[in-house]
Amino acid sequence: MIKDIKGLHHVTSMASDARQNNRFFTETLGLRRVKQTVNFDDPSVYHLYYGDENGSAGTVMTYFPFQHMMLGRPGVGEVGETQFSIPKGGLKFWQDRFAAQGVSGLETDTVFGANRLRFMGPDGDALALIESADDGRKPWLAEGIPDDAAIRGFAGARFNLHDTAATEELIGFMGYQRAETEGDVTRFIIPGGNGADTIDLVSLPKTPFARQGAGSVHHIAFAVDNREKQLEVRKALMDTGYQVTPVIDRDYFWAIYFRTPGGVLFEIATNEPGFNRDEDTAHLGEVLKLPTQYEPFRDRIEANLEPLAA
Repeated sequence: MIKDIKGLHHVTSMASDARQNNRFFTETLGLRRVKQTVNFDDPSVYHLYYGDENGSAGTVMTYFPFQHMMLGRPGVGEVGETQFSIPKGGLKFWQDRFAAQGVSGLETDTVFGANRLRFMGPDGDALALIESADDGRKPWLAEGIPDDAAIRGFAGARFNLHDTAATEELIGFMGYQRAETEGDVTRFIIPGGNGADTIDLVSLPKTPFARQGAGSVHHIAFAVDNREKQLEVRKALMDTGYQVTPVIDRDYFWAIYFRTPGGVLFEIATNEPGFNRDEDTAHLGEVLKLPTQYEPFRDRIEANLEPLAA
């Protein structure tokens, strides 16, 4: 069994408009934009990162905003909900804030004993805030959002699957332990994790497969401390039969990828070197940073990207 995964590192989704996406995550949700760069495979598209002050593992939501991208269709074989952690008692603040700002899909309930507020991002992104009494992570405090309600980072994520058995076996191998079941949802946790340490598997045997598009999660990344641990995880996965990519340098972390039995794309990402490798922490995300191979084309790339500020 793998023992080096500590929870989530980041979640990467797709969007249809960069400016709208930036406004929602920095202004409505009050996260910090910790990096603006470009898609390594398509430098005509931003890669935007939002998280806490430092972009700590377990706090970072990232987006590829493909202009005018068709909306995704929810279904199975995908991350069906990305869940953020807030302090216990903070839900009322967000209900009022979201209602005042016209956020759609508002719905409250209780899951595994915790209060939850479900809502949608600008492209119908399936998101949720979940109250936690013992999340000690320090939030980024944006204007108008108090400490006793601010987002601490991810709580975890929910996978929608036709059949959960193979994914249960996989995440068990990755160090997650079965916690409890409510209806068709089974929760798994990483003991002693980084706060973003729950995975909920939802069994939906009659639901059609998802179609990826704007509002869909592209992949979900799990955190390891360093490259040495990452290589150990890669070997363990390959020894078990998974087809895992070579290590890829993403400038702010190293990444490996593999497809799960349920169809979800997994990444294992390192906590090193971090988002301050090319910017001072006080000024993260303020200017466009480019991978070395694209720096000679900066003028052309910048001319093609829509400015994020209105």
